[in-house]
Amino acid sequence: MSQSGSFASNRPPAARLTSLVSHLSSLRHKIVVCRNLGPNVMPLLESRHELELVIWPEDRACDRKWLLENIPGATGVIIMLTDKVDSELLDKASSSLRVVSTMSVGYEHIDLKAVAKRGLKIGYTPDVLTDAVADLTVMLALMAGRNCGIGYSLVQNGGWPNFSWAPFALCGPQLSTAVLSPTRKVGFIGFGRIAQATLARLVPFGITHCLYSSNPSSPPNLQRDAELQKKHNLKAVSKVDLAELARESDVLIVLAPGGAGTYHVVNEDLLRKMKKTSVLVNASRGTLVDSDALAKALREGWIWGAGLDVVEGEPNVPRDHPLVQEPKCVIVPHIASATLETRKHMATYAAQNLIAAILGGDMPAQVDLSAYGPRGDTSE
Repeated sequence: MSQSGSFASNRPPAARLTSLVSHLSSLRHKIVVCRNLGPNVMPLLESRHELELVIWPEDRACDRKWLLENIPGATGVIIMLTDKVDSELLDKASSSLRVVSTMSVGYEHIDLKAVAKRGLKIGYTPDVLTDAVADLTVMLALMAGRNCGIGYSLVQNGGWPNFSWAPFALCGPQLSTAVLSPTRKVGFIGFGRIAQATLARLVPFGITHCLYSSNPSSPPNLQRDAELQKKHNLKAVSKVDLAELARESDVLIVLAPGGAGTYHVVNEDLLRKMKKTSVLVNASRGTLVDSDALAKALREGWIWGAGLDVVEGEPNVPRDHPLVQEPKCVIVPHIASATLETRKHMATYAAQNLIAAILGGDMPAQVDLSAYGPRGDTSE
């Protein structure tokens, strides 16, 4: 026996060291990371010796085959909007998987029912992109109203030298109030944090009325609306139905969540009710707007223009897409959150959510799966 009273090992030191390393390695958690999160955020993961990182090595969307090959045995996975989490992936992961952390505020790419059934946690990144999206929403409203798509194409295609100036050439409706137009009404489909941040940015333009439509089953928040009206010195902040929203809005901004309840909420019927000088902006989800109906509305002059950060079916929006073909439709490729500050914050959230779920602590933002019941059981 050794002096401590325990039996001395007969194994040589090298064998004992190998055994210890093997034991410590087995205690590490395998983490699959579907995109490098950059030099400011990756150290949050790399400094955790309890984590064994498996990182998609390329600067493009993670390959599905690679993800399926590497997810077995993983305790956690950090994904992007481009990575689909479904039963196929979860079955490959087996029972070792404990958390899915997405670097996004939306989670339509995750099968919530399948995740809840397995008792997993989902981390996401809400609240951090409000300002970035609100900034871009105002930009799109300005670009669509002032014919920026047409003007930009004119310069890029070399047409400016031959362009003949005229008193009303390239003119569009002014976003701000003017002597001849003292009233401006902004309408919102969805009136959450981003919509209210967008309203605050539009107030200096002289917006006089704010109208909005939200979940029909939710009563108007009269106290909040009164506070916003007073804060921004508006003539009214009012919840109205979609028909009135379409008729009255000079700028109609779509900022509602996706899903079956809002699918094609902007359709031909709504577009026909809008003013000929009105502008439509969508910075939420492409599925809320019927692309064919919007293209028809622009082509036939039912509305003035449109500014889109999202399009149904994206990124499959080729040059011959009906909306790309419309000169008065300004489209940017889903970049509303694409500021250095916001993306860094989102990546940090994604890393912190995963670390907390695996190593202990409160996740900064966890998706509520209680609607699916304990471990995914529903009341259906």
